[in-house]
Amino acid sequence: MTSSLPSSSSTPLATVAATHADVASATAPARWRVADVVALYELPFNDLLFRAQQVHRANFAANTVQLSTLLSIKTGGCEEDCSYCPQSVHHDTGLKADKLMPVAEVLAAARVAQQQGATRFCMGAAWRNPKDRHLEPIKEMIRGVKALGLETCVTLGMLERHQAEGLREAGLDYYNHNLDTAPEFYGQIITTRTYQDRLDTLERVRDAGINVCCGGIVGLGESRRERAGLIAQLANMEPYPESVPINNLVQVEGTPLAGTEALDPFEFVRTIAVARITMPRAMVRLSAGREQMDEALQALCLLAGANSFFYGDQLLTTSNPQAVTDRRLLERLGMTAEHVQARPAA
Repeated sequence: MTSSLPSSSSTPLATVAATHADVASATAPARWRVADVVALYELPFNDLLFRAQQVHRANFAANTVQLSTLLSIKTGGCEEDCSYCPQSVHHDTGLKADKLMPVAEVLAAARVAQQQGATRFCMGAAWRNPKDRHLEPIKEMIRGVKALGLETCVTLGMLERHQAEGLREAGLDYYNHNLDTAPEFYGQIITTRTYQDRLDTLERVRDAGINVCCGGIVGLGESRRERAGLIAQLANMEPYPESVPINNLVQVEGTPLAGTEALDPFEFVRTIAVARITMPRAMVRLSAGREQMDEALQALCLLAGANSFFYGDQLLTTSNPQAVTDRRLLERLGMTAEHVQARPAA
């Protein structure tokens, strides 16, 4: 596989075009080796984006972006020790733990998100794993958001099989549970649950008939090979996730990763492009870290194959570009937001 990839930035454009002419229709490997993914990362930047654009255009409308809004419905107090997360009880970040939001408040936020153009509404709760009693009001939230005509997504931590089935019965469209990083780097970031714990939850979600939203975080101090290892893990899922959020670490004072050397912006764009190539039909979601990106960098991410981003003023506990700014950016780029017809109120 790697022998077909151009290896020099001096490769003539015509040769590059010929090399990649059938990339969109080419059969993907049965499994992506980490070395194959590293080879994609090591392509000349323009060649990599050219290839990602071909794959993107073969599977999606080239200039349409899905807008999602993420609401923290239960903030802080999480038992996990994720080194990047201000919601962990193990880190002193000054974040106050809150109880689960009332259903009516969540549905009001969903209506606002819809009015601003979002077509998917995601709800996140800072739990290691929810109790069954926690899920009853969440099922009500799911049903209410679905009634508005929005796609629904929740992230609640680890799930048991019957819990995943209950969420599906409530109408849940997507369940988010990220792998965060490569298996070999995972132990340096999280110690309170294993990689296999995450994979088990994803299997239960998939078996319940819920779409999988699963991605990771880059800029944790991992190597390029470890970034490639994360992408390989995602791309080798059977099937790979329908939705793949790519997060750029937002450093928060009080977390162990505060002060980590920032990731090269072009490496982040490369990660988006590699995700697009290895998971051609996934919604590749530009997620945390957009507040720290200028508009030119965001535009490069969209060129590299991102076709969805979180939209609104807040992303769980970190800030996010304001909705009006996002709309102006899309207008300047000649891009449009995906539209879903709202359902009439019951």
